[in-house]
Amino acid sequence: MKNENSIDRVIQVNNVDIGKNIAEMRKAMHIKQTDMVARLQTSGVDISIYSYNRIEKGTQNPTVLFLYACCHILECDMNRIFAFNASI
Repeated sequence: MKNENSIDRVIQVNNVDIGKNIAEMRKAMHIKQTDMVARLQTSGVDISIYSYNRIEKGTQNPTVLFLYACCHILECDMNRIFAFNASI
């Protein structure tokens, strides 16, 4: 059972490359990882460059707050972040 201090996390599954999608959008906007982390921190997301890098690689799951902030920074909606791989 969740308590008031629990954080909702989105689990990256094999058919959704959340981190890869975020990385592609970030690179398309010419935003460095360190700049992205700074923008996320300014948006109230408590994240380190290490954790951010792991999210992009798919080895760490993002929080809902992280995804919401990414949508704002990358000027997209959740549908873009959760875009399914065309090869599936």
